[in-house]
Amino acid sequence: MIEFGHGTHVGLRRTRNEDTYYADASLGLFLVADGMGGHQHGEVASALVRDVVVDLVGKGHGLIEAVHDAAEQLLAHTRPSFDVLPMGTTVAALRIDGEGYEVAWVGDSRIYLWKKELRQISHDHSLVQALVEAGQLDPVQAARHPQRNVLTQALGVTAIEQLHVGMARGQLEPGMGFLLCSDGLTEGVSDASIAGVVARTDLVAQECVDQLLLSALDSGGDDNITALIVRAS
Repeated sequence: MIEFGHGTHVGLRRTRNEDTYYADASLGLFLVADGMGGHQHGEVASALVRDVVVDLVGKGHGLIEAVHDAAEQLLAHTRPSFDVLPMGTTVAALRIDGEGYEVAWVGDSRIYLWKKELRQISHDHSLVQALVEAGQLDPVQAARHPQRNVLTQALGVTAIEQLHVGMARGQLEPGMGFLLCSDGLTEGVSDASIAGVVARTDLVAQECVDQLLLSALDSGGDDNITALIVRAS
């Protein structure tokens, strides 16, 4: 049995929402994409990737293959207009199939696993994360670094031969939960605060999502905010 909650908000500083998401328990597919490019390019990019991934997974393709194909289609779509504005998107996707799950991601939209505690299972494709891994930057400094939003990987921007789709798989267990979100949530709300909300079994998943969106808005709402919570029972 899968329970899920979902929501998105334009935030308090932006005029349009370039985030998109998808949630379908019957298909077992959940996805968040954070578009970039401005002038409607961001929402076009995130929607295109969402639609391609949903279509391919629905036809029986694997999650990683679907993300790669979406990247190819987005690059083909943007190539004629490279001289205008770049058009790209992150993606964070979860596929639940029977007793197993797999996740895939590109960029800094995140996937967290809840199992008695909250743990980030995705891995930010960002400049500051690369500096942290190289030992050149402290994780505490990374959270405040002025270039923390600079991505090293993004669909529609990174060449296919250089694209690295992060992935992880595991066994689905009762009581396990997942949070998929754009950086509009994680920029404004700490992991500890997020964990405190996700842990609330007295609330249904939708109430937890609503609380997370409100927390991000309370912290300033500088970016579009999207969150999905998926629970297995």
